[in-house]
Amino acid sequence: MMKLLALCFFVISLINIPIAEATIRHYKWELKYEYKSPDCYKKLVITINGRSPGPTILAQQNDTVIVEVKNSLLTANTAIHWHGIRQIGTPWFDGTEGVTQCPILPGDTFVYKFVVDRPGTYLYHAHYGMQREEGLFGSIRVALPDGESEPFAYNYDRSIILTDWYHKSSFEQAVGLSSIPFQWVMEPQSLLIQGKGRFDCSTANPPMKADVCNNTNPECSLYSTTVVPGKTYRLRISSLTALSALSFQIEGHNMTVVEADGHYVEPFVVKNLFIYSGETYSVLLYTDQDPARNYWVTTNVVSRNATTPPGLAVLNYYPNHPRRAPPTIPPSGPMWNDMDSRFNQSVAIRARKGHVYSPPATSDRVIVLLNTQNLVNGKTRWSVNNVSYDFPHTPYLIALKENLLHTFSQTPPPEGYDFANYDIYVNQSNTNAITSDAIYRLQLNSTVDIVLQNANMMKPNNSETHPWHLHGHDFWVLGYGKGKFDPINDPKKYNLVDPIMKNTVPVHPFGWTAFRFKADNPGVWAFHCHIESHFFLGMGVTFEEGIERVGKLPSSIMGCGETKHLLKP
Repeated sequence: MMKLLALCFFVISLINIPIAEATIRHYKWELKYEYKSPDCYKKLVITINGRSPGPTILAQQNDTVIVEVKNSLLTANTAIHWHGIRQIGTPWFDGTEGVTQCPILPGDTFVYKFVVDRPGTYLYHAHYGMQREEGLFGSIRVALPDGESEPFAYNYDRSIILTDWYHKSSFEQAVGLSSIPFQWVMEPQSLLIQGKGRFDCSTANPPMKADVCNNTNPECSLYSTTVVPGKTYRLRISSLTALSALSFQIEGHNMTVVEADGHYVEPFVVKNLFIYSGETYSVLLYTDQDPARNYWVTTNVVSRNATTPPGLAVLNYYPNHPRRAPPTIPPSGPMWNDMDSRFNQSVAIRARKGHVYSPPATSDRVIVLLNTQNLVNGKTRWSVNNVSYDFPHTPYLIALKENLLHTFSQTPPPEGYDFANYDIYVNQSNTNAITSDAIYRLQLNSTVDIVLQNANMMKPNNSETHPWHLHGHDFWVLGYGKGKFDPINDPKKYNLVDPIMKNTVPVHPFGWTAFRFKADNPGVWAFHCHIESHFFLGMGVTFEEGIERVGKLPSSIMGCGETKHLLKP
């Protein structure tokens, strides 16, 4: 009897022990078009609750994030992708129109609900057409649970998003890209740091009226971040450019890179951080310079011979005034065509000791994706393995789950190209490409190698940098190379010891990038170039894995294509 009483007391005591519960983070957003002048030129911008960039989502590991999105854009559909969040168990909330959901119609409210299962630096942005470049984006910052600490120390935490900025709307650009003759988007007019930049209105031709472009508009005053001398700052630097690869630097200061795409890296020091669209980095900044002045923060276009001027911001040493200009001219960035420096940074990144997650020693499947520019029926397209990607009208996730397989092509896309005969250094005519909405079907829990092979575009001596982003997964970056990938010898050089895990990776001009991932997240996942115009014109693929393990789909993601009858009020 006494033992029974003791046991009962023990169980009651366990019940009364406080258990740390994950928090629900609830956000209510309204998307609107508003006239803004982020670089002094007034244009329509998509705002979230009146802001662009939108509000930063702050959460802790394993929290549930709920975002109610009201689409008040009046004439435009939308969808929001949670970039870097793997959506384990919630593939329908990945926010990829045409892949995981129907678009959110004007006037409708859509509720996203997902768990942020890993600490780190992530992003959110529009995933409908080229809408991201209209200003619909923001940061996600996921902290460790209380009582746990990072493997590096810092005093303050800041998020900074880098973007390029066009004065034309994405609608105008889309029409030009889809036309014969082809009308390229050209270089952006400005680079923005945390949503602020400075376009020189006096250079406009023809001249602009002051109510259209005004350099005295306080709305386009440069971004300024205030720091206290003698402290360590964690700067979470992210890029959501529409086209540009960038360098980022802070005058007079080195930066120590400690995190990439939510994973700790073996610390290394840079003066210039090279960053590609869709990537996130955490750097440690030590405020150990002369506190009597402010310093320039600059970002420059690299990998393209661009006409876009540098983006500028101010590192404000307290107690100097935040608007006090530094006494120097902004430092010049690295040469745009210095590919070796960019390549070397990619190769240098390693997983941090004590935080290495070893990849499987071998893979079950190898898919090689040749990146090219092509002509399809007289129209300029971007392609992989001579196939230019088209979105279906019925999202893949719904079509596969509801057995609507007739809504997209069932012919498997190619897993390689004519390796022996294709010269990656020659501007091919590339008129033999096709468009397709076929997808790659992956065996659940299999290990897959992807090799991205870059080639010449249709312009002679031109191979562009392509940052590729994989939804629903992180992957191990096994290696980079220059020239044509050798399927016999290059895999022998893969880093299987301490490769960094990422969700976005560049493939450099006339080079290749190889990575490995586990197809262990049931769902349908986009994999695409993160350059808006390239993806819009077909530079992407889709993977399906374990569709039979996906739970019941919410009716809120339906309502387009052949899913209209599945939408329940």
